Amino acid sequence: MPSPVLISLDAMGGDHGPPVVVAGVRDYRKRHGGEGVRFLLHGDEAAIRAEMAKCALGDDVCEVRHTDKVVAMDEKPAQAMRRGKGSSLWNAIEAVKSGEAGAVVSAGNTGALMAISKLILRMSAHGLERPAIVASWPTLRGITAVLDVGANIESDAEQLVEFAIMGEAFHAAVHGGGQPTIGLLNVGSEDMKGHEEVREAGRILREGGLGLDYKGFVEGDDIAKGTVDVVVTDGFTGNIALKTAEGVARFISALMKEALTSSVPARAGALLALPALRRMRQKIDPSAINGGPLLGLNGIVVKSHGGADAKGYGNAIRIAVDLARSDYLKKVSESLNRLTVVLEQPAAENAAMETPQ
Repeated sequence: MPSPVLISLDAMGGDHGPPVVVAGVRDYRKRHGGEGVRFLLHGDEAAIRAEMAKCALGDDVCEVRHTDKVVAMDEKPAQAMRRGKGSSLWNAIEAVKSGEAGAVVSAGNTGALMAISKLILRMSAHGLERPAIVASWPTLRGITAVLDVGANIESDAEQLVEFAIMGEAFHAAVHGGGQPTIGLLNVGSEDMKGHEEVREAGRILREGGLGLDYKGFVEGDDIAKGTVDVVVTDGFTGNIALKTAEGVARFISALMKEALTSSVPARAGALLALPALRRMRQKIDPSAINGGPLLGLNGIVVKSHGGADAKGYGNAIRIAVDLARSDYLKKVSESLNRLTVVLEQPAAENAAMETPQ
């Protein structure tokens, strides 16, 4: 029997609020069973219960915690931290801090979610400055975890190695399949390619004895190929890659729809190929990527796209449940402690050499 878990939801977050959040709960239960999973919904009780009635969800599945306060989608993180206490977003995160909930999901303001999560939950290890957002990317071989996809515009070598550690633990917890392989996104696969921080991160991953299955540098096309299970990059590059992939997926879907409805023979062929076309659409559906955990926090926080539909939000819930039921947090903590030892060794050696005999 799966372990029982309570998931805290910011029901007012995102472009649509309760209609998508509550429908996302229904979608999760329909596609994944939802056995042993209950939900704590924070926000306008009247609006939430109206949607619960539409989705035939009762108090045995969803508990509602009322609040009138909402963090706006365009609110600056600093403002959200000052004025956000008591809001649906704040209260949803507090439920994780108190231990009542195993994870939180929000489609709200990304900057506010990150700032408030860091304020309430704190980072999981000394030296970690900001969480990293990870995307689950459909590939030819299954699912590849890509991080960071937007939280850290610039990243030094140590941060990239931290991303590798957190990405490996995330992939193992959510997607399984043995020890994940790791690659650093670069402009070429040769060791001399890329800027200094990427090359130094590669050296640490190769020589640091961190117990990771590091495969070296990978290029942009390796993401869709599924060359490795975890692709590590800075948030600037990762966000551009993510948005590009989502745009290409929608472009391909639009072209196929146009081609398959352009004539009577095309429509007839489409009917014959319908099962295969449905499988393909599911494979490249951008909602399959939805649900980006903020890795590195003392608690599990999952960011859903603000414009996600019920299926996309249901996928974000699935990721939150899988992480809450895993040993992800423990594994990351142990690996980051090993990294601290690795990084301290050169400093200790240099200090010993400089000490007069």
